[in-house]
Amino acid sequence: MKNKKLWLVIPVLIAAFIFAALVFAGNYLVNFAIVRNDNSADVEPTPIVSAANSSIIKQNKAIISEKKDIWLSSVKKEKIQIMSDDGLNLVGDIYWTAAESHKWLLGIHGYRSNKEWFQNIASFYADKNYNVLLPDLRAHGESEGTYIGMGWLDRLDVLKWINTIIALDPDAEIILHGVSMGGATVTMVSGEKLPANVKGIIEDCGYASVGKIFSDELAYLFKLPAFPFINFGSVIADIRAGYSFTEASAVKQVVNSKVPMLFIHGTADSFVKADMVYDLYDACPTAKKILIMEGAGHANSYALNPELYFNTVFDFISENCIKPQ
Repeated sequence: MKNKKLWLVIPVLIAAFIFAALVFAGNYLVNFAIVRNDNSADVEPTPIVSAANSSIIKQNKAIISEKKDIWLSSVKKEKIQIMSDDGLNLVGDIYWTAAESHKWLLGIHGYRSNKEWFQNIASFYADKNYNVLLPDLRAHGESEGTYIGMGWLDRLDVLKWINTIIALDPDAEIILHGVSMGGATVTMVSGEKLPANVKGIIEDCGYASVGKIFSDELAYLFKLPAFPFINFGSVIADIRAGYSFTEASAVKQVVNSKVPMLFIHGTADSFVKADMVYDLYDACPTAKKILIMEGAGHANSYALNPELYFNTVFDFISENCIKPQ
């Protein structure tokens, strides 16, 4: 009888151990991936950009940085703060490039980055007389927050930033431009009900869904399969951060977009695989265009070939979003 009971107990103990181990793994994934940590380890896979293109990117970034510094030395800058729906103080910088202009850039930075990163790209918009708003996303930079939103929570914050611009300039014509996680953010917000002031969206190297990018990272960093680890991590994230990895889909949001969208991705992106851009592009029902940057790594398309990048951006805007005056 004792042996029979023991054989009944052992499977239960094994199942309990496996469950506890998966809960532990799910918590570890959440802590590693979305808990704020300004000193976190580099999670980007080994770059596959050629030495020649790396050299070009470095040279162009130096030139662009000088251009940015000239803009920053003369532009009027104003810090602004808003409150998120869940009570976080979010901080952004407004650059009043041209007070008479109603053209606005809302630039969204990437994963574990900050608003200052976007200044290089913003300087090209400034050349076109755009006023600029660059926010720190939740759990980044000067903004409050414990959990990184991966674009999903941030989409609602971006709606508030859009309304902030409209409150300052009711005639604002707004372009959303996001890179990396910022790219995912602007595609995720595209599926929400946007004010008519939002005229277009530029998406650069964003991922198709949080579940997909975390699955790729899990395989790269830990050599582990998506199932069951992403599933348990998703449940833990929902409990702790208020969203699940499986619900946070840019592709599902893009299907409901009502504004023109330009999609950009580099073929040498080892972080967010380039095939994700086709999932996003195919899902978009509005006026759209795709720019594939040959040889560009993650978040470096603009620096590999600035002329091609920004000519494509502003031609798309002129043709589909904001007509030249």
